[in-house]
Amino acid sequence: MRLMNSPCSATPAVTCDRCDACCCQLEVMLICDRDVPARFVADDRWGGQVMRRLDDGWCAALDRDSMRCTIYERRPDICRDFAMGDSDCVAVRTLYYTPPARQEQP
Repeated sequence: MRLMNSPCSATPAVTCDRCDACCCQLEVMLICDRDVPARFVADDRWGGQVMRRLDDGWCAALDRDSMRCTIYERRPDICRDFAMGDSDCVAVRTLYYTPPARQEQP
């Protein structure tokens, strides 16, 4: 139980910099997005436009060292709507995240 005068945590429970279930591994359809740089756009098998993904499935616009979007100001609308720690984020983590195996201690 939290007391009225006790501080609440301003740090979210989910952070992108340590997320292995990143939304950046999902296919991102581009519907009305005109500002995404062409080098990050690909055609899917149905003829629609999607964010280009690398061979390992990660978004090509993601800087894997910092886990930050390299086109943040020009990112697609769906990426703008997908907020860190919101219900969609938590659902994706539940579906895709596999925690590292625990090592048993002797």
